[in-house]
Amino acid sequence: MVLPEQEVAMTEPTGPRPLEPVTEQWQRALAIVAHPDDLEFGAAAAVARWTAQGRQVVYCLVTSGEAGIDAMPPPRAREVREREQRESAALVGVGTVEFLGLPDGVLEYGVPLRRALAGVVRRHRPEIVITNNFRDTWDGAYALNQADHIATGRAVLDAVRDAGNRWVFPEQLVDGIEPWNGVRQVWAASSPLAAHGVDVTDTFARGVASLRAHDAYLSGLGDGSFDPEEFLEGLCRPVGARLGVRYGTAFEVFHFDLW
Repeated sequence: MVLPEQEVAMTEPTGPRPLEPVTEQWQRALAIVAHPDDLEFGAAAAVARWTAQGRQVVYCLVTSGEAGIDAMPPPRAREVREREQRESAALVGVGTVEFLGLPDGVLEYGVPLRRALAGVVRRHRPEIVITNNFRDTWDGAYALNQADHIATGRAVLDAVRDAGNRWVFPEQLVDGIEPWNGVRQVWAASSPLAAHGVDVTDTFARGVASLRAHDAYLSGLGDGSFDPEEFLEGLCRPVGARLGVRYGTAFEVFHFDLW
């Protein structure tokens, strides 16, 4: 099967199609991803742009990434990675970081995950929900995605719908919590099917700093020579070219405000 962007590449010899800017007509966003560091591999520079504009962004981490450092036992890794995530978020203007504490590496799509995420959406009442790429691959071809990312992204889409239906997970509707159907769009960062993007030229350095804050995790990658700035430049420069700017972050946009 040929994916949509592969079709574009075949029919347009000049390269990938331009990206359309995401809407910035909103005030509250909620970012839900599987692990500490997921947002920092590209999306954090965009978050820095939005918080600098006075918009509110809240982070929700489904796990604490406790299985992500081979040389560190999970209880210790949990403490380290939660601390690094809070420090990283602060560097891009995010003051609220929640951890749901679900087990790292073995997340499963299903009703329990949908329930947990619907509760988060209902509490924070965002207009935009941000998650990570949850397609099978990162490049539309060979670079396989990770199971926790896929489960989380799929559950985010359903949880946004669940949150607006008072007859789904009604046990959550206590102590002033009400259904919330105000989410207009869900944005999946770095999806191979992305058709939208945002200029992060002015906040690229803050995005790099936020990734560097995950020092314990990054130190265990490969031979320890991982360069956050080099990696993010390789990711953001091609996206920027599609936006007509120096650096950009790409998003696949799912619409909920049309129904």
